[in-house]
Amino acid sequence: MDAKYPVRTTEKTLALIEQLMEGGPCGVTELASDIDMGKSAVHNHLTTLQKHGYVQQIDDEYQLSLKFLEVGGRIRKSMELYQVAEPEVKSLAAETGELANILIEEQGMGVYLMRAKGADAVDLDTYAGLRTRLHTTALGKAILAYLPESRVTEILDQHGLQQKTPKSISTREELFQALDAVRERGYAIDDGERLEGLRCLGAPVRTSSGEVLGAISVSAPASRVSDQDLHGDLPEKVLSAANVIELNINY
Repeated sequence: MDAKYPVRTTEKTLALIEQLMEGGPCGVTELASDIDMGKSAVHNHLTTLQKHGYVQQIDDEYQLSLKFLEVGGRIRKSMELYQVAEPEVKSLAAETGELANILIEEQGMGVYLMRAKGADAVDLDTYAGLRTRLHTTALGKAILAYLPESRVTEILDQHGLQQKTPKSISTREELFQALDAVRERGYAIDDGERLEGLRCLGAPVRTSSGEVLGAISVSAPASRVSDQDLHGDLPEKVLSAANVIELNINY
């Protein structure tokens, strides 16, 4: 949603933070050029952020501090879903030997709350706090399938259907067909739609009234997940973990 009366100073500070997040440590001159802002203004924003602990200076460069991790960590710790799901995600990772994840929807994007690695898990590009397109993951499709259709349409209007790989869903018709399939079998599949060569299976976590809170998944190399696995023991394990989380939240 666009702000009716955006505060330009805040927008400039956020643009600077985003640039430091994407580009890493940077000097004032380079930052000023990257975000098209005067050097004096950039310096003022940086020193204000530094005063409050959000930026640190190392020699002539500035970088974001771990204050942001503290903020995100506190928010995550206060979430009931995270508190209840954490042991189940770890248990699922240990049971399958693969990478287990939990994700929520926020502002039309998927946000990873946590992940846990089993003995044979591959190390992917995911981490707590990473934002991702919902339609490209089993987790995201498991959530979308149980959102009101009007909300799904809003998300598509806002974020579109960006293709991450040749297998990514690229049309609304294809997506809604996939969501129908999720509801029919109770879980979602990602067959190389976000990362080529990776297969994921995700199940929704819902309240007793049917509201979807998030989703839990297992991810593994396609070489270790056969078509039979996608419709056999693996779904049972993921669905069981989701069910335990739901029971602990609802009752």
